[in-house]
Amino acid sequence: MNSAWTIEITATAQKQIRKLDRQVARQIYRFLRERVATADDPRRMGKRLIAPGKEVWRYRIGDYRILCDISDERLVVLVVKVGHRREVYR
Repeated sequence: MNSAWTIEITATAQKQIRKLDRQVARQIYRFLRERVATADDPRRMGKRLIAPGKEVWRYRIGDYRILCDISDERLVVLVVKVGHRREVYR
């Protein structure tokens, strides 16, 4: 069964994506649309990070990382932060 997850991107994350190289931004949007949104469980492709107060999931696209909050109740993957691996965790 293929459950459809909704991808929501915060205003901050949208701004971060707009600052990236156009090709990298396309790769990120394609990954979210084709892999994460169509997955039965989006956690399988990511890695769990422990952040103070909540659980954050990380997806890796080359040297870039997408940090997300996953809501099972609403079937939503909320993209919180996007950036190069050396900067995104700060």
